[in-house]
Amino acid sequence: MNDISKSEAYAAAGVDITAGYRAVELMKSHIAATVTPGVCSDVGGFGGLFELDLEGIHRPVLVSGTDGVGTKLKLAFLLDKHDTVGIDCVAMCVNDIICCGAKPLFFLDYIACGKNVPERIEQIVKGVCDGCVQAGCALIGGETAEMPGFYPVDEYDLAGYSTGVVDKDRILNNASMEPGDVLIALPSSGVHSNGFSLVRKVFDVEHADLKSSVAALGGRSLGEALLAPTKIYVKPVLALLEQVRVKGISHITGGGFYENIPRMIPAGLSARIREADVRVLPIFDLIAQTGNISRRDMFNTFNMGVGMCICVAKQDAELALSVLRDNGEDAYRLGEIVNGEQRIELC
Repeated sequence: MNDISKSEAYAAAGVDITAGYRAVELMKSHIAATVTPGVCSDVGGFGGLFELDLEGIHRPVLVSGTDGVGTKLKLAFLLDKHDTVGIDCVAMCVNDIICCGAKPLFFLDYIACGKNVPERIEQIVKGVCDGCVQAGCALIGGETAEMPGFYPVDEYDLAGYSTGVVDKDRILNNASMEPGDVLIALPSSGVHSNGFSLVRKVFDVEHADLKSSVAALGGRSLGEALLAPTKIYVKPVLALLEQVRVKGISHITGGGFYENIPRMIPAGLSARIREADVRVLPIFDLIAQTGNISRRDMFNTFNMGVGMCICVAKQDAELALSVLRDNGEDAYRLGEIVNGEQRIELC
């Protein structure tokens, strides 16, 4: 604890510098668990240092992604549970990076809060560290900003940034995508971190019973189902890339199927998916029924149980499914690529 740097005037304005020091001390053990061989700096410096290991990479290309958790944080506030939203923050960044074929290297977080409660900040950062461990990347820095009068004292915002690397010759390219290619689904863990403005409206979460068991959710509470952290797909996808030629990857985030799957498909081709083949999670049925939301709007807003969609050649489909399953993913065939200008056909 740094007792020298203490400002009574700043504290009177609502900013407790010493609370920041306390939070850093509490989070150090969690951060240590994320350290990888490239880390060259300790927490507390002005910048996070990372040494690139370029063995086997001939033309290194850095790939960066940044994102936040969005209004899912409102659920964390209501439930006073802050140890998983950090996983969401990491997931939203690293899942994007791997769509290019890149391996995430490191992560930095940014927390802005109305009041720095060290124990709460520790829980947030613990989640970030858990996410980094799942993604195989290091937490090399971050920032906690105490902003009284800007955020309510019990609220905060959380965002992050990650950088990965890929050999230029191995950047995923959809130029070879053709009719007959197979689409593979990687199941989601739930709503992930998108569509929560609609979710909150549907369930009126500020007044809802978030803690009681719900039969339609297999006995889980509504709060538990909604706060389930976003799944991180880095390790199984990297394993797949080592063994199978992947033609495209889509991370299914805001905009659901209709916005995200076409992003990996070239002009003149379309993804054909039978709705009956989508393994929709119970939480999405509950959202649709409670909010009287059309099937089209559901697929245009949520992941519907598919967190990531991968395209491979038909002859590689069984091997791809086997590799993904060997790496813990209950992957399944979702559809196929066909000729067409619609970009996506849900039938």
